[in-house]
Amino acid sequence: MSDRLLRFDDWISPVPPVEREVVSRLVVDGEADAEQPPLLFVCGPRHGAWAFAERWLGHAAQRGFPAYALTPREQGDLRAHVHDVVQVAASLPTQAVLIGHGEGAPVVSRALGRYPARAAVLAAPAPSRWASFKTNPVGTLPALFAGKWRLNRRQLFSAELPVEEADAYRERMTFGRRLTIPKNLTSPVGDPPVLVIGSPDDRIVPRKTLDRTAAEYGGAPLLFPGMGHDLMLDAGWAEPIDAILDWLTKQLSAPR
Repeated sequence: MSDRLLRFDDWISPVPPVEREVVSRLVVDGEADAEQPPLLFVCGPRHGAWAFAERWLGHAAQRGFPAYALTPREQGDLRAHVHDVVQVAASLPTQAVLIGHGEGAPVVSRALGRYPARAAVLAAPAPSRWASFKTNPVGTLPALFAGKWRLNRRQLFSAELPVEEADAYRERMTFGRRLTIPKNLTSPVGDPPVLVIGSPDDRIVPRKTLDRTAAEYGGAPLLFPGMGHDLMLDAGWAEPIDAILDWLTKQLSAPR
């Protein structure tokens, strides 16, 4: 599905409007040495903005980056999710950095074809049903036939995260149908730098997916061994977000 077709679809069949939930953590005066671009975090339909608000939003704001997170609409195809990301990004005060996690990563990659992001990060992108089936056949089998995809604790988190905390996070998740993601890559507008991160121990995103996705953007993935799929909630959550912010600081200081 090309960007041209997406635009044509928007014209003949507009995306239904919804009330969007956007959670933010803004920079307190004196916390930043220099003004940084806003970050827009995007998750897949299983999570909500709360997943980033737990840790990453506040941490980013403390380091001088205004941080926002979008809760996906309950109903809608890939085009609708991309539309929401583009609309929210365009409403932010300045040109934003898009950060997508899980099924939110391919949403961000396609939003890059519509929105001139300052930079982008794809975290644990493109979860695989087949990889999930190996470790959780009962929860994955319905998804192979367009049904619900239920992930278990071992697929989402490392053993280092306390069971009580992991189960509390899972109770807040919505396990529904996955988004249908075309395999073709959308060319980003303005050629922004793109970072791919993930864990080689992720039980639903194979290492080869991380390598392939990073190669599509001309790089190699940044890996965090020992972590589960939900990097923003797992034990050791600070390491990935600090790495993202360090990378952004370097990219934004480089001549354009």
